[in-house]
Amino acid sequence: MPVTANWFLYMLRTPTGMLYTGITTDVTRRLAQHQCGKGAKSLRGKGELALAFQCQAGDRSRASKLEIKVKKLSKAQKELLVTNAPECLENYLGFAESGK
Repeated sequence: MPVTANWFLYMLRTPTGMLYTGITTDVTRRLAQHQCGKGAKSLRGKGELALAFQCQAGDRSRASKLEIKVKKLSKAQKELLVTNAPECLENYLGFAESGK
């Protein structure tokens, strides 16, 4: 069985409080890329970015599915996710979606 890279879901906070969600195999590297303008266009020129949340997300397929679910959350639900930092994101998202 081939070894798959371990992916992470992360959320970055801009100085204005906006939360950006993404996935990567290396959160530190990706944060540095975003900070120097080599990441998402929506974050360019937004100022100093802070890592607000990160968690393991399995393989790329699972990470992508989790990313889509998190991006569909309201700002308030994302803030709860950051505050609660659940151990199992899938269980948390199932709860969050049923609470819409």
